[in-house]
Amino acid sequence: MKLVHKDTYRVFGLFLLAMVLLLSGCGSQQSPELSERARPESAEAAAGETVELTISAAASVTDALLEIEKAYESKNQRIQLNLNFGASGALQQQMEQGAPVDVFLSAAPKNMKALVDKQLIDPKNQAALLTNELVVITPADAKTAIRDLTELTKAEWKRVAIGIPESVPAGSYAKEALVNGKLWDALSSKMVQAKDVRQVLHYVETGNADIGFVYKTDALTSKRVNIAFAVDSAAYTPVTYPLGLVKASKHTKEAAEFYNYLQSKEAMDIFINHGFSAAK
Repeated sequence: MKLVHKDTYRVFGLFLLAMVLLLSGCGSQQSPELSERARPESAEAAAGETVELTISAAASVTDALLEIEKAYESKNQRIQLNLNFGASGALQQQMEQGAPVDVFLSAAPKNMKALVDKQLIDPKNQAALLTNELVVITPADAKTAIRDLTELTKAEWKRVAIGIPESVPAGSYAKEALVNGKLWDALSSKMVQAKDVRQVLHYVETGNADIGFVYKTDALTSKRVNIAFAVDSAAYTPVTYPLGLVKASKHTKEAAEFYNYLQSKEAMDIFINHGFSAAK
């Protein structure tokens, strides 16, 4: 009886072990099936996530790019554009210091070239996009007219606003024109320097400057200033806006799509409506 009893337990134990192994085997066979079912769900979730793109752009394209932002996001529900406006030189430095940017629109080729030289932008993924022109503005209620740069030396023009030439392309172009006209040194005591071209516009709008050097497109955004005259285009380097795709973008596909969109007819029409011209 005792031997039968031991054999019975031995058989029962082997039976339990077999059941455990069988159940374990079934579990391992089910895992890939669950995994396969989960993959499409994860992909769909990822496809539904919002992709944020940071666009660093010259202050002078603010109004045009805000309009483009609305048009683009309305057709691309998954894309959110974070627009970062400023002086092109300052934006260049931000990228050199590691700021996360996907697309860069500069108001001067030199800032784009600096990023290409540092291998932050591929030369194959940058192109001339827009052109602009430099103008001199006065407050809309100014009682005195001015017709050319030489008149800036007159006593009635006490404060001349200009973007910081080292970082603001509009200021660099203005300085170039004044140097070529042999007026830079004579006007240095009158200079009021601004962090970007939109601040120059604000200084003239508010009466904190009597004269300002801005782009034509900036002047057209305000009813509180008048364009006194366009600066002779032969006096300064042509104003060209290059567009670049940043290598370090974490969303290369989406960034490339927006980069291409900015060169499309739809986007160019918006830029042109804001006073820009297409680069040839």
